[in-house]
Amino acid sequence: MINRRRVLSRLVSPLVLAPAASLALPALAQADRRLVLGQSCALTGPASQLGLQYNRGARLYFDRLNAEGGVGGRTLELRALDDGYEPDRCAANTEAFIARGEVFSLFGYLGTPTSLAALPLATAAGLPFFAPLTGAEALREPFNRYAYHVRASYFDETALIVRDLTALGLNKIAVFRQDDAYGQAGLNGVTRALRARQLEPVSVGLVKRNTVDVAAAVQAIVPTRPDAVVQIGVYKACAAFIRSARAAGYGGRFYNVSFVGTQALADELGKDALGVVVSQVMPYPFSTTTPISREYLDAVQRAGGNNQPNYSSIEGYIAAKVFTEGLRRAGPNPTREGLMKALETLQRFDLGGYSINFGPRSHNGSTFVDLSMLTGDGKVRH
Repeated sequence: MINRRRVLSRLVSPLVLAPAASLALPALAQADRRLVLGQSCALTGPASQLGLQYNRGARLYFDRLNAEGGVGGRTLELRALDDGYEPDRCAANTEAFIARGEVFSLFGYLGTPTSLAALPLATAAGLPFFAPLTGAEALREPFNRYAYHVRASYFDETALIVRDLTALGLNKIAVFRQDDAYGQAGLNGVTRALRARQLEPVSVGLVKRNTVDVAAAVQAIVPTRPDAVVQIGVYKACAAFIRSARAAGYGGRFYNVSFVGTQALADELGKDALGVVVSQVMPYPFSTTTPISREYLDAVQRAGGNNQPNYSSIEGYIAAKVFTEGLRRAGPNPTREGLMKALETLQRFDLGGYSINFGPRSHNGSTFVDLSMLTGDGKVRH
């Protein structure tokens, strides 16, 4: 049973990872003119680099915004609670945010099973659920007016992966997936894209969330001799599978969806990363080829410290920028309802090489997908 008192006590002195946002409800006092955003994500455990990098990227934007006076004189405070990428802990964190009554919006939740646990709670409480780091269709359909997505879906990512592989004549495709809603969402996307070409996955291997026990998956996949393996997992498990599959004699290709954590996977694999492909839903964060990338890299350089450019971080930065634009459009006395309606006016909103297109009946802001390849020296090629 979840100890609610213990969870609530964590919010009295939470892991505050930046200035961010407070209450913008008319019935609540605004003495300090802060707006609080609540984030539940993995800050420890095998998926922690995803949560830490996303959070740092959002803070890069919010810190600079606050230093310049915030939005209409209101600063934003991003309060992050660690859920270890476990749904029950995420639900407890969300209930704690709601019970305290200080959160204007939820922001940047990490993962499919965790977000699926949190979204019904946010909906019941009338809290916007903004920019979760997941592309699962179950969070997009049926339409939920409280959920806003700034990234493409896993259907978009897996469609591009399958198109790329089959264009190369590689039709025997296996799937290594996490044994939960995230892994199932990715498998559904791969299967959907293959069936459009009268194909099916040749094999599927499973790994439990937050583990690296991949032996059974290797045994299920390698003997089927696929041309490529599409991986739907996080970086530690995917790295373990790549190494184990290669040790078992597999010589084919590895493709991953963006949630794997690109830089974290490269770091985890080291020289073994060479040739591993990752689909991306954000602009390339390592060069100044787009205005939004230039802005982001400038923010990284100015901040210094442990900030480094990567795909998870730029996603947090872009999410913070889009949220702030919605808040500006909500007017001088923003409410949750006003924010949601303002976000829906962001139609073909160009951030500088990356566009958001919300509307009253669609909160899927982007379909942008690209492919990247890892090198053997920790780099990511575009």
